[in-house]
Amino acid sequence: MTRWFAIFVAVGATAGAVSADDAENGAELYRTHCAVCHGLEAYGDGPMAAAMVVQPPDLTQMTARNGGVFPVARIVMRIDGRDPLVSHGSSMPVYGEFFDVDSVPLKAETGQPIITSSPVVDLVEYLRQLQE
Repeated sequence: MTRWFAIFVAVGATAGAVSADDAENGAELYRTHCAVCHGLEAYGDGPMAAAMVVQPPDLTQMTARNGGVFPVARIVMRIDGRDPLVSHGSSMPVYGEFFDVDSVPLKAETGQPIITSSPVVDLVEYLRQLQE
């Protein structure tokens, strides 16, 4: 039981610890992997958007659409494939296991840690900064 308590404390202590580097890395990942559908400004108007059955949403309005709370858990689960989207034909992103490189905690909007990968943490931090 002591071992699990130590793991829980370690996860809780590091969950949500992000830096400016995370957002910069996230911006680069976004441009490389997301902008083709979601657009360079994240308004859902990327060059592939017209070909998609389900149109990409305006990612700058996620907080506004969620009652003023940035929906960390939903975003993480959409990106890492736990909440797959029909428009992608598979989990998002369609770049295979690129985003599945390690396991790091991120604090969800509820305060609870959610485990994901460091590239997803970086993307989430970038998306958080885009909110209008």
